[in-house]
Amino acid sequence: MAIGLDVETPPEPDDPDYDYEKCPFYGELPVRGQVLEGIVASADMDKTVIVEREYDVFVPKYDRYMKRRSRVPAHVPGVLDHVSVGDRVKIAETRPLSKTKSHVVVEVTADELELGPVDPTEAADEAESEDGDVTTEAPAGEQ
Repeated sequence: MAIGLDVETPPEPDDPDYDYEKCPFYGELPVRGQVLEGIVASADMDKTVIVEREYDVFVPKYDRYMKRRSRVPAHVPGVLDHVSVGDRVKIAETRPLSKTKSHVVVEVTADELELGPVDPTEAADEAESEDGDVTTEAPAGEQ
């Protein structure tokens, strides 16, 4: 079922206990109003992410632009559970879902932070190979 936006529809969930009430793709949740893009700043809550947007505002007094930032809480439907911090997402406005949530994630467009977990032993090996030889210095007080 199309939601009226140019986004790809994810596959339907197999879970019989799926929350269709708060799903814009396979449920009854209408999507209307603003469609915003941003980067996921926090994914600590259950079924909620904080999407951070950065935009420029013109300041006439100084004839310059100033950066502003807004953080929008958004609901994550069960079919898009793979959203994590650093992902670039598209969110759409909907009816109020809770006290603070009035947006829902409709698309994960890209992975902004493409850094995997860093292993400390690998980082030390890379540092040794760059320098060639490893020297250790004595602390300033000892000689």
